[in-house]
Amino acid sequence: MLTIAFRAAANLDLRTQVPDNAPRDRDGSELGGPIKLREWSEQMAQASTFGQRVRRQLHLRDAPPSLITRSLRGIELAVTETRDDNPVPGRSGSVADEAYFVSLKLHDYPDCELWDHGKCVGKANVRAGTTYLYDLRSDPGFIIDKPFHSLHFYLPRSALDGIARENRTPPVGDLACQFGSGHDDQVMRHIGAVLLEAMSRPGEANQLFIDHMMLAFTAHIAQAYGGLQSIAGPARGGLAPRQVKRACERLDSDLGGTLSLQLIAAEFGLSVGHFSRAFRISTGLPPHQWLLRQRVEAAKQLMSTVRDLPLSEIAISAGFANQSHFTKVFSAQVGISPAAWRREAVGGSEGDM
Repeated sequence: MLTIAFRAAANLDLRTQVPDNAPRDRDGSELGGPIKLREWSEQMAQASTFGQRVRRQLHLRDAPPSLITRSLRGIELAVTETRDDNPVPGRSGSVADEAYFVSLKLHDYPDCELWDHGKCVGKANVRAGTTYLYDLRSDPGFIIDKPFHSLHFYLPRSALDGIARENRTPPVGDLACQFGSGHDDQVMRHIGAVLLEAMSRPGEANQLFIDHMMLAFTAHIAQAYGGLQSIAGPARGGLAPRQVKRACERLDSDLGGTLSLQLIAAEFGLSVGHFSRAFRISTGLPPHQWLLRQRVEAAKQLMSTVRDLPLSEIAISAGFANQSHFTKVFSAQVGISPAAWRREAVGGSEGDM
């Protein structure tokens, strides 16, 4: 049976990435209202703070790219890509915390000298593609003496309690962390590949998408390494009709996707997990995919009614990061490019598109 997390991750449309990381209204303006702008600014500040922490730990020259979510009742989760082809030699810095690091290794790191509780505890040959879990209470570290490349997930212990509460299961205890031992985890490789692409295209990775992926990550880790029990039986019901209408209105008013799942779910007094499941039952799609569909519909309407409007402007107006992103998403959903759809639907030449 698929795990909770794999079901969530498997439902993503991996051919497309969701859009603009800065607040935009339908007219393409970047002032999506004071609340949206403030929330977006806070998210950027949180990502910068986490990136600086990792920079100090690994003696990096610059803060690495990071994605942040607070989709579990305000608990902050983060993921960052760490890479240095010419690192500063030395022992990694302190990371002591009531949390875990889950690290997906993207580069071999042979003969890695491991430190725990302030002393050397052995060596390990780290292989690309493996997943390592680190309990930060013991302040784990390693000797930096060769190039490295990893994807680091920051997972507070409170997040594990939060996902157990959302699923109405017994609390998750300590994760199965055997320091220096890696795991062949296909789900983590899948989640990591998706989030790596999101970080490489920050203009196309919106908050709904990040929230969805980080929730899938947390559920997977809690189940695979913490013994979280999956819930047997039928899925819970969907949203009430008035809730569906309100949720769709909220999403439709923010085609740029700057609203977080936490903010929308809170309007109905629901957890993020409950809201996402109920929304999908009611509409047939998870929130971020429903939003993608609405962007495509908005673009179709603009192409049909404003025939001389360039596709680059339609892309921004419909919530896409740019024309390339618009073309990729539209083609994946409709089966043909926006220019070809416009020619078939309303006529026109390619020269003005």
